[in-house]
Amino acid sequence: MQPPRRHLLSLIRDDLLEWSLKHKLPRFRSDQILKWVYEHRVTDFSSMTNLALRDRELLGREFFLRDSAIVADRLATDGTRKLLLQWSSTESIRNTQNVALTVSNPSLQTECVMIPTNTRRTACISSQVGCPVGCRFCASGMGGLDASLETGMIVEQVIRLSEVTGERISNVVFMGMGEPLTNISAVIQAARILAAPWGLGISARKITISTVGIPRAIHRLADELNLPVTLALSLHAPDDKLRRELIPWAEFTTIADLLDACSYYFEKTGREITLEYTLLGGVNDHPAQARDLARLAKTLRSNINIIRYNEVPDLPFRRPASENVLEFQRILTAAGVKTHIRASRGRDIAAACGQLRREHSDAKG
Repeated sequence: MQPPRRHLLSLIRDDLLEWSLKHKLPRFRSDQILKWVYEHRVTDFSSMTNLALRDRELLGREFFLRDSAIVADRLATDGTRKLLLQWSSTESIRNTQNVALTVSNPSLQTECVMIPTNTRRTACISSQVGCPVGCRFCASGMGGLDASLETGMIVEQVIRLSEVTGERISNVVFMGMGEPLTNISAVIQAARILAAPWGLGISARKITISTVGIPRAIHRLADELNLPVTLALSLHAPDDKLRRELIPWAEFTTIADLLDACSYYFEKTGREITLEYTLLGGVNDHPAQARDLARLAKTLRSNINIIRYNEVPDLPFRRPASENVLEFQRILTAAGVKTHIRASRGRDIAAACGQLRREHSDAKG
């Protein structure tokens, strides 16, 4: 029986070299394959014209290069581009019980977004189908977690965005659907491929992994990745009580434990921590909360990224008033904390995490 095909984008250079030698191919063959995949961006093995026909046929029997179909493609007035991808392969996606999922499952969809600015092209990518965390204000976790993505599917999102826009991706943020550190093995492997000279060649310093905060996983990321990737902690509240109301998983840890883990990450990597804070009107945008947040931020090497909430239908949270956002930033800055207000992008195409998938599902159902 033929073993299931694998996603070639899941393999690092050493994996492909090992495969080549196992099949008695010349050592240089693996580098030829990688050049076709990442430099020439071929989508089928028959296009690898400097490989022997038997080698191309062998690759086709054991691997595939694309696993997604674009089921929605939206372009915002500000140039933001959002794709909804339907994953098709039973071999490359598994559910929470590690059971291969069927091709016909229509829920196996993830989002990815390309955000352009004057100086960069940022890919916002997903690590899971759905999300296990269930933040009260987020669309991604409303249906729970359906599955975790394999490494190749994570890498493929960046390539898909580059293909449809015709532009090179300069930055990558793991801020799409899912909690990256609950899929940490695939995320670490994907980050290595994104940063590798033989891969997509994106500077590790331009890759950000965002997490709601799992102390042991943050330690593992610091110990295993060995790349100067930025860690972003989704904080969203300056105290444990409010944070547990907004983020159900927060009951398993404390802000103090998370900041300790972030300090460890900084010590291992030298990378300043980004604290993400989504401002929810009337919930966590009060001046006193800004002062409390400033005290937390000053306990470690960090900066704060303020995110103005994008409203989600059927959820009670509201976008904060502009004057409250500016006052919140003013208080933080006056306290000596580096603070940025993230520009809202793609609001006219449901660019907030999980919104497009939910809209597409509602329209079909």
